[in-house]
Amino acid sequence: YSRELYFESAAMILTLVTIGKYLETKSKAKTSDALGKLIDLAPKTANVIRNGAEVTIPAEEVKSGDTLIIRPGESIPVDGVIIEGESFFDESSITGESKLVHKKENDTLISGSVNGSQGITYKVNKKASDSTISKIIEMVEEASNSKMPLARIADKVALYFVPIVMAISLLAFIIWMIIKNDFTF
Repeated sequence: YSRELYFESAAMILTLVTIGKYLETKSKAKTSDALGKLIDLAPKTANVIRNGAEVTIPAEEVKSGDTLIIRPGESIPVDGVIIEGESFFDESSITGESKLVHKKENDTLISGSVNGSQGITYKVNKKASDSTISKIIEMVEEASNSKMPLARIADKVALYFVPIVMAISLLAFIIWMIIKNDFTF
């Protein structure tokens, strides 16, 4: 009976499941790395004009209507509209556009973009949690934590598949034992 043993099927199933788990773990690690880089795009502090003086505060405390100062090389912490000055901005991390974009008064600034040439003053039109970069981070986190519809279906099938297969094999064993009364068969 040694020719009729099927150990390679069990080994193949275990190998495929292990490879699948490995690939899933690797993709989650890449997503976490990408999310970390995305979070690093948003500055942690902002230079706000309060009571006529410039104050540095955490970016999370910036409110809609605040006036911010951005110097060359600094990132935009929260979306807003330029009220004074003009400059070139690197929006490649958000839009993918490799060319610097010229912005002047009344133009919209996107959080996460970098000021390239001159200092500007702008008025915030959203709170920090509603900014473009925050929404992107939120969507990436949501996507990485959710399962695809096909994966959910596979989980439901696997929940019932193994017990059903085990029950069928036990039933087949009992029937063969009743009919043939031969364990080796």
